[in-house]
Amino acid sequence: MSPQRPLNSGFDRTSSAADVVLGIDLRGKLAIITGGHGGLGLETTRALASAGADVLVLARNPTAARATLADVPGVEVDMLDLADQASVRACAERFVASGRRADIVICNAAVMANDESRVGNGWESQFGTNHLGHFALVNLLWPAIARGARIVSLSSMGHHYSPMRWTDLQFETGYDKWLAYGQSKTAIALFALHLDVLGCTAGVRSYSVHPGKIHTALQRHMALEEMQALGWLDAEGRLIDPSFKTSAQGAATTVWAATSSLLDGIGGVYCEDCDVAWEEDLPVPSEGGVRPYAVDAAQAERLWRLSAELTGINAFAGVTSGAE
Repeated sequence: MSPQRPLNSGFDRTSSAADVVLGIDLRGKLAIITGGHGGLGLETTRALASAGADVLVLARNPTAARATLADVPGVEVDMLDLADQASVRACAERFVASGRRADIVICNAAVMANDESRVGNGWESQFGTNHLGHFALVNLLWPAIARGARIVSLSSMGHHYSPMRWTDLQFETGYDKWLAYGQSKTAIALFALHLDVLGCTAGVRSYSVHPGKIHTALQRHMALEEMQALGWLDAEGRLIDPSFKTSAQGAATTVWAATSSLLDGIGGVYCEDCDVAWEEDLPVPSEGGVRPYAVDAAQAERLWRLSAELTGINAFAGVTSGAE
């Protein structure tokens, strides 16, 4: 495991995705991003394309995605519904069959704070979509992931809301939308940690990131009154919370993790504000730092085994770890 401590990157919470890729040449590289046509995903796609990368955007609504991305060169779109494992498998199989290799994979798409619903084999929808959907996608894409590739998964400060609920992962004894969201974001951080353990021997490194608070379509399941009560919006629905970032600033940490040379030889870490975050064991949820339970190697391995069992997918079956 790499140390969970800042690298003094020279960037900060105000840096944009365009700032991060300035001077970086991604020509000849192929990036895959889920949900790369809206909010943070759109800014991420634009930044990677501006540096010369070809970008494959995976979207539930390819028609809408193509319309949004029509002015971005080097971008193509394919169909993916992370809540549907058959869709995930079909998407991955199409890419593997194309014979191409991905140099960057960004697990960006997510749902947040929705009413209770089930996907897959009765899985709680936020866990099943945000974590298990991406778990299956990356494992199925593994034969087409290039040596030296980076895989970046969007966690969030939401992981502070809940560790893994090992005795009730699927919220069968009562649903809380924020605990469910928190658990899904903890799962994403743990997924990135163990993926790095398994993938680093093939030269593939993995990271989780907290993009910051950004007002995007991710909040579509929240009522206006709820966001006003949280102090995010005023009576007219305008953003008033100064801790929020712009979408361009929110995409910066994702792009930094995908491209920064400072991370050469480092993996499995949780990043925020364009740097590696501090590990902090705080008594209450915080908007910064990563909780120890979200970067715990034993829990990460346990979650990987469970996820492989639930999905029936594991590209690393029988593989022993070789992380530093």
